[in-house]
Amino acid sequence: MSSPETTAPVPPPSVVKAAARKPLRLIPRPRAALAVLLLVLFVGVLIVQAYINSEFTSDHLDSEVGDQSEVPGAIRGGGPVLNATGGQQSTSRMPPMTIALTFDDGPDPTWTPQILKVLRENHVVGTFFVIGSEVARHPKLVKQLTDAGNELGVHTFTHPNLQRIAPWRRTLEINETQNVIARATGVRTNLVRFPYSSKTEAIDDTNWKMVEDVGRQGYLMVVNDVDSEDWQRPGVPQILRNAMPFHDSPAIVLFHDSGGNRAETVAALRRYIPMMQSRGYRFTTVTGGLNRGIDLHNQQIAEQNRTAKVKAPVVPPLPENPRAEPGAVWRGAAVIGTVRVADWLVWAVAGMFLIVGALTIGRTALLLLLATRHARQRRRKTWSWGPPVTEPVSVIVPAYNEKEGIEAAVQSLAGGDYPAIEVVVVDDGSTDGTAALVEALALPNVRVVRVPNGGKSNALNTGVALARSDLIVTVDGDTIFEKDSIRMLVQPFADPRVGAVAGNVKVGNRQKMVAAWQHIEYVIGFNLDRRLYEVLGCMPTVPGAIGAFRREALDQVGGISDETLAEDTDVTMAICREGWKVVYEERAKAWTEAPATLEQLYKQRYRWSYGTMQAMWKHRRSLFDKGPSGRFGRVGLPFLALFGIGLPMLAPAVDVLLVYGLAFWELKETVIAWLGMLALQLFAAAVAFRFDRESLRPLWRLPLQQFAYRQLMYLVLLQSATTALTGGRLRWHKLHRAGLTPRTVEDPPAVPPVAAPRALSPGIAPAIDSWPPTRDQVRVTVQHPAAGRASARPAVPTQPRFLDDDDLPSAGSPPAGGSGPAYTG
Repeated sequence: MSSPETTAPVPPPSVVKAAARKPLRLIPRPRAALAVLLLVLFVGVLIVQAYINSEFTSDHLDSEVGDQSEVPGAIRGGGPVLNATGGQQSTSRMPPMTIALTFDDGPDPTWTPQILKVLRENHVVGTFFVIGSEVARHPKLVKQLTDAGNELGVHTFTHPNLQRIAPWRRTLEINETQNVIARATGVRTNLVRFPYSSKTEAIDDTNWKMVEDVGRQGYLMVVNDVDSEDWQRPGVPQILRNAMPFHDSPAIVLFHDSGGNRAETVAALRRYIPMMQSRGYRFTTVTGGLNRGIDLHNQQIAEQNRTAKVKAPVVPPLPENPRAEPGAVWRGAAVIGTVRVADWLVWAVAGMFLIVGALTIGRTALLLLLATRHARQRRRKTWSWGPPVTEPVSVIVPAYNEKEGIEAAVQSLAGGDYPAIEVVVVDDGSTDGTAALVEALALPNVRVVRVPNGGKSNALNTGVALARSDLIVTVDGDTIFEKDSIRMLVQPFADPRVGAVAGNVKVGNRQKMVAAWQHIEYVIGFNLDRRLYEVLGCMPTVPGAIGAFRREALDQVGGISDETLAEDTDVTMAICREGWKVVYEERAKAWTEAPATLEQLYKQRYRWSYGTMQAMWKHRRSLFDKGPSGRFGRVGLPFLALFGIGLPMLAPAVDVLLVYGLAFWELKETVIAWLGMLALQLFAAAVAFRFDRESLRPLWRLPLQQFAYRQLMYLVLLQSATTALTGGRLRWHKLHRAGLTPRTVEDPPAVPPVAAPRALSPGIAPAIDSWPPTRDQVRVTVQHPAAGRASARPAVPTQPRFLDDDDLPSAGSPPAGGSGPAYTG
């Protein structure tokens, strides 16, 4: 029944203008804010990792001694323990015949336990000046040191040369080391030793200021009397000679328990300790030696106090490994946790890099082997699908607001050189006059079916139900066919085992940078992969832009399901599981308009990725089936998961290690590794372009693609996986189209010339033009083309539900491979 034409009131211009203005967004969208937060955290952890991994090769750095005019005379040439606390300016030595063994740069999980064992065997203790970052990595080992009676000292957090860093970082280096010691052992230390320090004679004005600074913080500065120089690994005899005190004097002796191979140090200590004990030396910690000196001093004071009228104060002993404050313990726990996370992250990224490299090499080898075999087979002069296929073909065009490209698309379909074509445009409740534009073309073999907006799957099923032919071609409303595309596309149906055919999708607007990147991706990720999938017998997707189906195959799987957003992947998987062959016909080309902006691209790929995850989750039970379904499940699904989702999701490791390596690792090795991965990609891309008879010129954009386009695809996959795992539901995103137009550049034209439409073959198109039929009704123009129509729908087959009612794929879908091109790292 027709309805009277109505005229809606026109709002005033001010209202329209106000409505057109978008409110200023002061707070970012939650997804964007979360992405930025995660990125900041990730970068922060990498910076922490780079900071704590400052590498050193020894504990000695040749440097000239500067001006010493401000160094007090009592300090120069004094004892190895410098006291600047409370404004003091004094030094101390060990008591006579006393040696304090000190060890720098640890703890080390290999050498520190061996040194600790030597000390224990000889019943001596030592002072270990530890690196904070290593304490954070090996807290239990540090606890073993204190439990055995050894003393700890601060040797900074990352072993920098303190003369070359800012004062705030010096304080940070010492405080963070103190905090991790507190967390690991429950104690604190009053001793500090600067990296690359030696003796008091080498203290210049710069060093003295640093000594005064740590003195204000309550620390005693410890240098050494004797340096074993074991860091040079000169051999055990030389280490023993270097560590010998001068003329039986007391000494603080420097060894190392980390920073390299310390086998010579361990061997030298086994001989050094008994040898010095036999000479009458006793071994102690630094603080233990100072307290022995204090005891001797107090004994002298006590003797003087017996005869003196004024009692001199007694010096209290210094605390050795005093208990740490609770606040330091909690701060140390935070630092240790951060270091562990940073270490784990870098190891994980490095592991992912190895996995990506192995998968990329494996995938490239498979492509070269199987895809090359496929291409050679198809290009043999004797190759044929069988007798020429001339059966009538019905082309279904689901269209929703496709006014920009629908006319060119329909004309290219209707004007094909195939002898019997009917084009059924199913207008899915468009609001932009899409149906009217098609009707205005007045093409004899084209008709329009209007249905209320119900989604792409419903529109496809409606077109299939109304089509007369047994061969069904599905086309997106923005896609343009070449003159022979339909003829080429249906030829594989000469093989009765073929149930579906995937065509060759081309990017028509490749002159734009974003679309040019997609052109590269389409050739590699779509067409080269489809050759591989066909050889393996597990084609996962017949693209919605150009695909053909045998009606019998669609009937067996129940038509196009609406249970996933990737309806093309869903139905292809179902057909494969029924035992039909799904093949790729490279000669059937369709030109599509790729998203021209990153925002539109993101929406499209987000839908593709999420829909494919749904489809794989839906068909997961094929992993345990028998027959064709089981073959697809055990070959197709793992292959798709590994190379379609797993590899692209791990691929960021390549870029992360590139940036990290350029900043903090060896520049040459990093660049070589990255260029090797790029060369492998370029090689695979060149093979794909050659197979597809494409010019290699666009490949110059591939290196640029690594720094922009690829990162966007990472975010798409991560958001898709997050949406699936958190049970989110994704609505359909309508892309904005500009329409394809002919080009005059040297590349193949984006829009092939459109031939005149062929006359409608008798008996092809049914005698209706909409649903319900409206041929005898007066058409009335209303605001919504579908208003008042289609109160009932045709009987449309539905796929049998592979899911239980409480197991919908839109919630909890795991990562899987795509109806979109898969980027491989």
